[in-house]
Amino acid sequence: MNSDNIKKGVQRAPHRSLLRACGLNDNDFDKPFIGIANSYTDIVPGHIHLRELVDYVKEGIREAGAIPFEFDTMAICDGIAMNHDGMKYSLASREIVVSTVESMTMGHCFDGLVLMPSCDKVVPGMLMAAARLDIPSIFLTGGPMAPSTYKGKNADLITVFEAVGELSSGKITEDELFELESCACSGAGSCSGLFTANTMACITETLGMSLPYCATTLALSEEKKKLAIETGKRIVEMVKEDLRPSQIMTQEAFENAIAMDMALGGSSNTALHIPAIAYELEEKGVHADLDLFDQISDKVAHIALLSPAGQDTMADLHNDGGIPAVLKTISSKLDTSVMTCTGKTLEENLKDASVTGNGVIHTLDDPIHEAGGLTVLKGNLAPNGSIVKSAAVPEDLMHLKGPAKVYNSEEEAVEAIFDHQLKEGDILVIRCEGPKGGPGMREMLNPTSAIMGMGIKNVGLITDGRFSGGTRGPCIGHVSPEAMSGGPIAALKDGDIIEIDIANGNLSVELSDEEIKERIEKADLPEKKVKGWLNIYRRSVSSADEGAILR
Repeated sequence: MNSDNIKKGVQRAPHRSLLRACGLNDNDFDKPFIGIANSYTDIVPGHIHLRELVDYVKEGIREAGAIPFEFDTMAICDGIAMNHDGMKYSLASREIVVSTVESMTMGHCFDGLVLMPSCDKVVPGMLMAAARLDIPSIFLTGGPMAPSTYKGKNADLITVFEAVGELSSGKITEDELFELESCACSGAGSCSGLFTANTMACITETLGMSLPYCATTLALSEEKKKLAIETGKRIVEMVKEDLRPSQIMTQEAFENAIAMDMALGGSSNTALHIPAIAYELEEKGVHADLDLFDQISDKVAHIALLSPAGQDTMADLHNDGGIPAVLKTISSKLDTSVMTCTGKTLEENLKDASVTGNGVIHTLDDPIHEAGGLTVLKGNLAPNGSIVKSAAVPEDLMHLKGPAKVYNSEEEAVEAIFDHQLKEGDILVIRCEGPKGGPGMREMLNPTSAIMGMGIKNVGLITDGRFSGGTRGPCIGHVSPEAMSGGPIAALKDGDIIEIDIANGNLSVELSDEEIKERIEKADLPEKKVKGWLNIYRRSVSSADEGAILR
């Protein structure tokens, strides 16, 4: 066992002495040591219940004959960090999560890991760590928040963001906004729609790194507690079997995960996180770039209309059969021979899966859209690619052509929107918000929600930043190369004619290559001064099309 490095032999007497101080006795030194990476915090709704849930994981580990050791990682709530400097730290925090799990595991020689993330950057961060460490590992994602209703309709965090725009345009009163604010988020769990956190939980389950139904099981349900116990038991078996992430997260598993992502119309942030996770397994022959997303999008239809694209929630998806039902529906597009954390193949796991008939999951013969729910756009504005959640774009906005309104920060753009400077037909450009330029590649949920809430029609948005999983509309993110790396987006000026053609995967501006090159050479872009961690991050981070990983 790996833990023998800290518990066996005469030279490890000091180590055992310290472990005895933690409560271990003689018999415990023959048992596997299981690390539990718990991202509990009491300021993030998706994580506030993990303090209780971890006890069920420990119960399962002890029942199976091993010793659990819990340690903490950080977790940032993107909703609370939104629209201020705190959002610069959100994507960057993914790398801290990776490093924390790596450091704690290597420092204490765990034999296996249970990883307990819930929200946006913690799930991919822990997946990256599991891939990097490659010791037996299993996930218990925290689970979705129970859905809420307001005036007879489903309500969630995105409803509140968009309501701010509705207030600005006089559609609702401050009292109505307060009523909505007070009820939209029901309690513990990751926000109830198919936003980034829940999308990444679905990715985790599809990769084979969590037990079936884990992604959609509600945070505060009795079912989640049972899953926690089973997860604890299963990791001990995985240690005995020596079943490692590299045997589960294979190239075929990643292609399955992207296919599921396309079928559900998941968050565009997966185009950052999946390549970053795959990079950790590069030596095993795994890769997942934007071209792979593009290829799979052409092959897998969009078969569920979940919030923000529609009204259905994660609870509705769970009641219609969960991720196993989705995978069973698209099984002809998958490699079901892949191994999973259950010790069985995906095909074996799906044997009893079925759609219950609640109308959430469509068939491949009757899809929502023929193509997948994410679309890669390239062109002279994004030579290395960009991404849009096409599942949440109305048909009449799939093709836009209009004059650019260019801003060098989210704050400038939001001020212009609320000052009613944006007109129907404009293409809003927010640049200098990429991984290096932000730095930190902030989410542009505030401007997109304001546009939706204020009812400004036929407006497109492109950015070298990114978008919340709750964004809807023709919002093109991850434009690469970014402005601060000399990408064509740096050349744009007010009035330039931009074309967004989602159906044909094109993002372009009516400028010649020579004009773009000349403008970039003369561009005078603001370099935002930062210090500490963000300064380190800016110097090391790669482009969005590479997953914004640290080099």
